Formats: sequence, structure tokens, C-alpha cells
Amino acid sequence: MSRREGRKKDGEIVVLGKTTSFTGILKFNTTLRIQGSFRGTIEAAGALIVDRDAIVEADHIMVSSLTVYGHISGTVQAMDKVDMMSGATVHGDVSAARLRIADGVLFEGKCKMTGVDKDVEIFHRPTEEIKADLQRANARV
Repeated sequence: MSRREGRKKDGEIVVLGKTTSFTGILKFNTTLRIQGSFRGTIEAAGALIVDRDAIVEADHIMVSSLTVYGHISGTVQAMDKVDMMSGATVHGDVSAARLRIADGVLFEGKCKMTGVDKDVEIFHRPTEEIKADLQRANARV
């Protein structure tokens, strides 16, 4: 890993390397990148990155944000966002304010969106009303 990859604006990225196997409770405030394997509980104010060949088996994961390239099993709660990248495998329920699931992801679980002020009903309005709004908007341009 180059120095540029290992740094972030708000601090360094801590790495649990490919040969690292850790069991227990992880708590951290910066960004943690797991390249090896982890089993236990993660309760952190920082972001978590799970690399492509990494395996995380957790009772629960609570982080500010999560980016998954590898394998996660367990309940996930992210204060901001969860990004499941192509090739990722996620088994467990996920709650987050924002969720992105790329093509090629295996996700088995429920998803709950948090931090949404109100429900948006897109099928409620008649089509003619929507067309009229669009025509008015285009006329202003």
C-alpha cells in the first residue's frame, strides 16, 4: 500500500493485514481496513473497509460507514452509508441512511433505510399532472 492509499483527510487508515486473524471486540475512531479475517463484534465511530478476500463474521457491526469488497456475515448498522462492491457477499440485515449495491453482489438479508424524513410516493400522482409539471419546467429553460 502506498502512502497516498494509507492516508485520509481526517486521519490514517489502520490495516489488519491479509495474514491477520482477530477474534474479539473492535472499537476504533478512524478508518479500519480488514484484509484478513475477523470474528466478534465491531462498535466504532469510524469507517470500515472489508477487502476482497477478507472474511468478517460478526454478531453485529456498528460503524459510521461500510465499504464491502469481501465477505460479511452479521447484522450491520451504518450511521451514514453502506457500499457493497462487485464481488462482495453480505449475509445479514443492514440498516443505513444510504445503500449502494453494485452488480455482482450477493446480499441475503433485510434492508432498513434510516434518516429519511418522510416517505416519497411516486405512484400517487396522475401521469397527466407529472407531464404538465415537466412541460412547465422545460418552458422555463
